[in-house]
Amino acid sequence: MQPAAPAARVLVVLAHPDDPEFFCGGTLALWAQAGRQIEYCLLTRGDKGADDGTDPAGLAATRQAEQRAAASILGVSQVHFLDYPDGYLVPDLDLRREVVRAIRQAKPTVVVTCDPTNFFPSDRYINHPDHRAAGQVTLDAVFPAAGSRMFFPELLQEGLEPHKVSQVYVAIPQTPNTVIDVTAFFDRKIQALRQHVSQIGDPEALVSRLQDRMLDPASPPESPRYVERFRRIDLA
Repeated sequence: MQPAAPAARVLVVLAHPDDPEFFCGGTLALWAQAGRQIEYCLLTRGDKGADDGTDPAGLAATRQAEQRAAASILGVSQVHFLDYPDGYLVPDLDLRREVVRAIRQAKPTVVVTCDPTNFFPSDRYINHPDHRAAGQVTLDAVFPAAGSRMFFPELLQEGLEPHKVSQVYVAIPQTPNTVIDVTAFFDRKIQALRQHVSQIGDPEALVSRLQDRMLDPASPPESPRYVERFRRIDLA
């Protein structure tokens, strides 16, 4: 009898605490239940997630605790923060090196990030610059840097050999090519999002908004289906 193939490892690289739950929480819950090992690498500490002069250090600590609680609900095994200042993220070489390091440490089959080209997700929203920066630096890290010995040779001195990612799932894409039915995990996504108390003023309005946003228009009214959309890139 052949041994079972190892479950895919997933690394989620996004900008802020709460981004994974908003962008792809249903899919992550589905994958975790299927046995995939999921880790988060969040680039900022979320210290500007308020407009009222809240103490940034205290807010960052709160948001990181909220993120760990939310990740636990979805079945995520580890949460790492690179601790960059919220709102100032730039996809430069230093940050690219950090993301390459995270990829070589986690050795994921799948990397999840967001769309760096999506400036206007809707007519009522301008995409946060940190989201776009996170998407760009992650895609630049995945290819070609993470899989090549020619990039960041200093990481080899840390014992981090090159690692090639097999798939990338780009969340909140302008042009999706993959739709995942997360109806069975919608409530778990909401439960995880409810942990982000500092960011959600009206939880019931959030549920209604997500139901509208995630509704599959082809589903019958009496049995609505909720989906998350991605641009999937197959690299292997």
